[in-house]
Amino acid sequence: MKNNEIKPIHIFLAGDSTVASCPRNETPMAGWGQMFQSFFTEGVKIINFAKGGASTNTFIEIGYLDTILEFIQPNDYLFIQFGHNDQKSFGTEPFTTYQSYLTEYINGARAKGAIPILVTSVHRRNFDNQGQLINTLGDYPISMIQLAEKLDVQIINLWEKTEKLYQTLGVEGSKQLFTQFAPNEHPNYPDGIEDNTHFCEHGAKEVGKLVIEGIQELQLPIVPFIKR
Repeated sequence: MKNNEIKPIHIFLAGDSTVASCPRNETPMAGWGQMFQSFFTEGVKIINFAKGGASTNTFIEIGYLDTILEFIQPNDYLFIQFGHNDQKSFGTEPFTTYQSYLTEYINGARAKGAIPILVTSVHRRNFDNQGQLINTLGDYPISMIQLAEKLDVQIINLWEKTEKLYQTLGVEGSKQLFTQFAPNEHPNYPDGIEDNTHFCEHGAKEVGKLVIEGIQELQLPIVPFIKR
């Protein structure tokens, strides 16, 4: 690197399939992290470690957090979004183990001089008969919000932002955000698919915009690198 070249700021993403980059054979399914680089100039580089099926504890167990902490530098960012798989049998409990594992990410980033940002889980597309979105995420988002306050960590409330997005689009309109095809409509999904958890590329980009909105609301130092 030449002396006059400015080292980019890295944003490391730790999360589950709603953040992850999907393999080509699942196109156009995409996590928001897959589309996130497109919002930034060259001054910011996105490094997406998010993994389908990961919970706060399994992400650590498979060594992904250790790898991030090996490479993360002072003034880089670690965005942390888990919750969907923490609900599963191999996962965590909202106000105990979930918070303790999240604390490992926060302390790990801070020990390296990096900046942790908590991100609450995206809603699943699940409406009641009156067209109101149902929370399927239990107490995990509230638990993360409480932890952010306790440990003085900045937080992007994607749980709240996706609720507004889905509710605004409505029961039918919100389908456009997700991976949904009739049989024989898309070569990667010959039998069709009706997925209300995983975004399509359009949905991933729309959710990415909400994360950008959160960055702007927090007035993070990376705001000048957001494309206008």
